[in-house]
Amino acid sequence: MRNTPFVKRSLLVLTGTLAATAALAGCGGGGTDTPAAGGSAAPGGSAAAPVTIKVQAWYTEPQGNWNATVAAFNKTHPNIKVVYEGLSEKGDSQEGMKKLDLLAASGDQMDVIMYSAAPDYAQRVGAGMLEPLDEYMKKDGFDPKAEFKIDTSVNGKYYALPGKMIEWLVLLNKDKLDQAKLPVPTEWTWNDYAEYAKKLTSGEGANKVYGSYFHTWKDYAQLALSNDPELPFFVKEDGTPNVDNPKYRFSLELRNKMENVDKSSVPYYDVVSQKMGYRDVFYAGKTAMLLTGNWMVGELALNGKFNTVFAPYPKFDAKDPNGYTSINADFVGVAASSKNKQAAYEFVKWYTTEGMLEQGMFFSGWKKADLNKNVEAILKSGKPELAKFIDKDSLLATLKVNKATKLIVPPTFSLQQEKELLSQVELYLTGKQDLEKTIQTTTKKLNDIKTSSK
Repeated sequence: MRNTPFVKRSLLVLTGTLAATAALAGCGGGGTDTPAAGGSAAPGGSAAAPVTIKVQAWYTEPQGNWNATVAAFNKTHPNIKVVYEGLSEKGDSQEGMKKLDLLAASGDQMDVIMYSAAPDYAQRVGAGMLEPLDEYMKKDGFDPKAEFKIDTSVNGKYYALPGKMIEWLVLLNKDKLDQAKLPVPTEWTWNDYAEYAKKLTSGEGANKVYGSYFHTWKDYAQLALSNDPELPFFVKEDGTPNVDNPKYRFSLELRNKMENVDKSSVPYYDVVSQKMGYRDVFYAGKTAMLLTGNWMVGELALNGKFNTVFAPYPKFDAKDPNGYTSINADFVGVAASSKNKQAAYEFVKWYTTEGMLEQGMFFSGWKKADLNKNVEAILKSGKPELAKFIDKDSLLATLKVNKATKLIVPPTFSLQQEKELLSQVELYLTGKQDLEKTIQTTTKKLNDIKTSSK
């Protein structure tokens, strides 16, 4: 899709409000080039000079090891020259996403682009920023369902493939666990997690150490909902609310009990008013447990300060299968405005398979990736003196029981719904409304957003 004035205006709206509209959704999904017309860069082809493409994302060089990754691709693909362009000095995915929107609106060169969450990805599909990949993969004999652990399709079409795969787990400060004489959990429920948090909480005032920490993201509002194999999200794929659900209710009640009754998890008000960063709280030893994504393994290898062990994502009921966890991914796609789509596709396919292993920084969503080698590469990418702080046995044991729930790629208007959901969660956790009103109001407001978006 070319950058017409309408598209440019739409993308600027995305940048300013991060809210999709029905007009955006009507913009379509891709460019006019056929798979063979994106440049003469396919393996086995010939070209007078290499095609130069840009890979644009938010990662800094320390976060992404891009110099070595790009060099590995360029060495094996002489017809394509890849240049990585970092869009955030701090490695902030939201900042990077806004800059991508501005680049698209201004008509600058874009070839390979990335998004860090399904709602952001879905919204950009609706804005026409991503090229459909189905014809490229069909021509290539590449079956994404057979290759990857998660399905990144939107309405039956693929606009991106999964880069790093995010599964959730629990980080525990081993020293504090030993002080409380608690074993490393290998299978536990949310109620068990809450009991651990109480036993791991100690001290008062400025010296208080909490057993648990929950951040402000939606993931921490749908804790037990994320255990559901088929519908682990606050809305269904069509935007229908999924909050009047026993697992969602349980999630809010659990947080309220831990934060406001047991005082075993950092209170929501403190998290917001003090602008807490989850990494800082854990590294400073102010929480004994941190429920988070597996990207923290690589960060521990760079910044670890004490012995850290790992436990699986807690489950809703003791009878449930162990290991179902919330998942996400980096969504790596071809810009619809790219003049070298075939070359960009070649990089996307390589990076999301072999390239992730070359990069050695993140967990791969490729089915053929060797988990043990993946872990070794991530640990090796850090500082050698910090490897001793990471308990590899509990990490591997946790990763091996992890089971991916279905990835819900929600409608383009889901970011509006998420914002409303979080505002209602805040009212509940700060005591301004009860659970029933929270559920009822959230359901109504999410439905209103869905209706108005038709």
